[in-house]
Amino acid sequence: MADQERGNQFLRENMTMLTDFYELTMANGYFANGFADTTVYFDMFFRRVPDGGGFAIMAGVQQLVEYLENLHFTAEDIAFLRAKKLFSEDFLNYLQNFEFSCDVWAVPEGTPIFPGEPIVTVRGPVVQAQFIETMVLLSINHQSMIATKANRIVRAAQGRAVMEFGSRRAQGCDGAVYGARAAYIGGCCGTACTISDRRFGIPALGTMAHSWVQMFDTELDAFRAYAKEYPHQCTLLVDTYNVLKSGVPNAIRVFREELLPQGFRPAGIRIDSGDITYLSRKARQMLDDAGFEDCKICASNSLDEYIIRDMLIQGAQVDSFGVGERLITSSSEPVFGGVYKLSGVETPDGAIIPKIKISENVSKITTPCFKKLWRLFDRESGKAIADLITLHDEVVDDSKPYVLFDPEHVWKRKQVTNFRAVNLRTQLFAKGKKVAKERSLQEIQDYCRSQVDTLWDEVTRFENPHEYYVDLSQPLWDIKNRLICEHTM
Repeated sequence: MADQERGNQFLRENMTMLTDFYELTMANGYFANGFADTTVYFDMFFRRVPDGGGFAIMAGVQQLVEYLENLHFTAEDIAFLRAKKLFSEDFLNYLQNFEFSCDVWAVPEGTPIFPGEPIVTVRGPVVQAQFIETMVLLSINHQSMIATKANRIVRAAQGRAVMEFGSRRAQGCDGAVYGARAAYIGGCCGTACTISDRRFGIPALGTMAHSWVQMFDTELDAFRAYAKEYPHQCTLLVDTYNVLKSGVPNAIRVFREELLPQGFRPAGIRIDSGDITYLSRKARQMLDDAGFEDCKICASNSLDEYIIRDMLIQGAQVDSFGVGERLITSSSEPVFGGVYKLSGVETPDGAIIPKIKISENVSKITTPCFKKLWRLFDRESGKAIADLITLHDEVVDDSKPYVLFDPEHVWKRKQVTNFRAVNLRTQLFAKGKKVAKERSLQEIQDYCRSQVDTLWDEVTRFENPHEYYVDLSQPLWDIKNRLICEHTM
């Protein structure tokens, strides 16, 4: 426990100044113009699922909570800003006495999410709500991107274990550490990143590199030495020289001569290069013929969901996968396009003035107002029917039929019955105080798996997935349409 707490401290450096500079210039301007205490609403949402997928996975919420809990300006921060000669002394005094006082709601980590949904909402003084934009986006964008990619890879593996092996190719320390966390949420069984085990309890996994084999006079000597040191979990890397002519035969010999006499069975072999589909089939036959049917085969080497899927279609005899660079960087689409937009301004008497951003690009038109996000589940199948965005004070009565309609093609309507309506978001902060209950990473991973299972297969396929419906309530659509007309006529 002491080690885990030290890991927590290592990653809890004060990140208050990790913000885009214009957040500070705007905050100073709001303060100068008398807006400092004006209550506003900001939403985070994203516009497109990475890799053309049907859904994304929410992640990074816990790191956002930790950031907001620790939000304060140090004397060094104030001195740095004063030296810029851009900010008033009144504003700097405000920052010196800064106390976070916003309300924050978010979709729980591990939840499938879809474009246009308010996955985070912040309500509070405009100086504060505006200032935290950078870290809201950084925390959620990065981990949601990795969790989404990991989930795709895990689903391609069809029940076989997937290990995250990407630390050395990650974009920096945080990319490795938090990437391992997000990959675990997405379904990976463990990581090569040791500090992520200490910090989050993600099982650290790994055996040997090719350099281990090269250090010894012969491959056989290297395998013997490893088997003697780790007889209870002996996995041998068999592709340093020749998988089928030396690697697998030497592994079999060591299993027989070193493990069996001690009462141990081999854990596995790993193939890291070559035609892994072909090599795994041949290796499987050799291991089975030698009486090691229980010896697992692990594959690594620049894998992704498509390569894994094709390998299995072609008959690869692989029991687990180690996936590195293409997972930890989400190299096929390394940007999760979450944005943070103003959706409302609260008057002194509590009324909310809706705010909208207009664009000729329809996907960039924002949805105004303080909102609530619902997911409708079919009571018979348990499958998700659609998501619904309503005004914050609307209640969806799931004891009665409800009419859904496409917000862009309003004539497309569907009446749903026998459904269950679930409010998707939970409150993280109330007036700046944390109110969210923290879940273990294992609980989040289990929750993610169960929630993905509520999606229809048509939504989860890799190519041309069915578009999951995200609809607006009639009152919310009316407000949005009115604002569009007012600003475009």
